[in-house]
Amino acid sequence: MNHLIVYAHPHEGSFNNAILDTAVQALQAGGHEVHVRDLNKLGFNPVLSPADTAALREGSPPEDIKAEQQYLANADFVTFIYPIWWSGLPAIIKGYVDRIFSYGFAYQYNNEGGIDKLLAGKQGIIINTYGTPSDIYEAIGMTNALKQTSGSGIFEFCGIEVVEQFLFGGVTTVATDDTRREMLAQVERKFSSL
Repeated sequence: MNHLIVYAHPHEGSFNNAILDTAVQALQAGGHEVHVRDLNKLGFNPVLSPADTAALREGSPPEDIKAEQQYLANADFVTFIYPIWWSGLPAIIKGYVDRIFSYGFAYQYNNEGGIDKLLAGKQGIIINTYGTPSDIYEAIGMTNALKQTSGSGIFEFCGIEVVEQFLFGGVTTVATDDTRREMLAQVERKFSSL
């Protein structure tokens, strides 16, 4: 299976980086083809410009968009790995969605007033980390909001079936080394089972 992992964290030694390494190793051990798009290392431009929207409307996306769309088109399975900052996606991954999941590529409206989900047939996993303890996010409804926003609002809106969304809370505040090891074990188990 062809796996695309879109990764967004600026720090090499982050827990997100450990998650990425764990996922890649598990997939490669299972014989899968893995393509990692590390947005920070790529220097990905997250700004959807007027020139971009004009080019997309004309059906001639800029080269950087076209290249990323090709990775997405070729993927059977799509994984997003990123931290939650200020209750949402970091700018670089939000910009990736804005520019790459474009109208006419990822979705379009049809003559019946519905939505054609142009990425249907693909599956995906979303992995998020955040410093706030999980019980606080659960109590204020943030856990469900994150699932709704990224899982339903991005992946499922375009037809990508969400197989799992990991929400690892308290990673930098209350999680112990043992807790983080168990989080990585969950990732390893899931990706080894694909």
